[in-house]
Amino acid sequence: MLVDKPAGPTSHDVVQRVRRALGTRAVGHTGTLDPFATGLLVVLVGRATRLARFVEAQPKTYLGTARLGLATDTDDRTGTPLGPAVDVAGIAEDRVLAALAALQGEQQQRPPRYSARHVDGERSYRLARRGVAAELPETPVTVHRIELVSYAPPELAFRVTVSAGTYVRALARDLGARLGVGAHLTALRREAVGALRVDDAVPLGLVDASALRPPEVALGHLPTRELDEPGRLAVSHGRALPAGPGASGDVALVHAGRLVAVARADDGWLRPSVVLGTP
Repeated sequence: MLVDKPAGPTSHDVVQRVRRALGTRAVGHTGTLDPFATGLLVVLVGRATRLARFVEAQPKTYLGTARLGLATDTDDRTGTPLGPAVDVAGIAEDRVLAALAALQGEQQQRPPRYSARHVDGERSYRLARRGVAAELPETPVTVHRIELVSYAPPELAFRVTVSAGTYVRALARDLGARLGVGAHLTALRREAVGALRVDDAVPLGLVDASALRPPEVALGHLPTRELDEPGRLAVSHGRALPAGPGASGDVALVHAGRLVAVARADDGWLRPSVVLGTP
């Protein structure tokens, strides 16, 4: 299910809404959105919850708005300012473009202090709320593309496609640091997860069984192999199949257009890693 999350609810709130609408506990989401953020939340239901890792690994595209000249302790609008606002009227658009371009590519990113990352077994945001200044280790991320959408000082809008695990509010923070004036994220909308787009999502208020989509929709990025009936039975029992020439990585195995399993091509064999079909 593709849900267009409004500002306010947490991602867990969305999951709870879907659980009530469908009458099942077997519901999960792939990729948390902060409460103030909006946009695409991919919700998996029933046996499809086992596909989460294949969806979460996909690049994500966001439309963000940042406010230059003021940094906050959360790197977004919900935080406390870290000092007085700085006048940014003199920062020309070409400097902003250059700073954005410098953020593109592979890099080490320091997660926000208020994040879900663990520090010595505890969430960093819980430590931050107690006033503990935890130093989060940098993590490798990739900014595949970043572009300026509009610039009206002190605010700018930008569109960015990033690897899984990238914090867009940390990008806003780092943009402000490159410009020497500080910055924080004021709005964020997730537009896409891989090939899944928010344009195809349903508003949270309209969530019901009619919004459910086949699980194979979430795996459009994977190569597909069509199974015959003997192959479907074998895979449904967890047995491997010959991979065939050129097979590599994860492969979606389907029968009559429906997802049976996801297999990993390994040493000439397709070994099922997640089986949804039944014998």
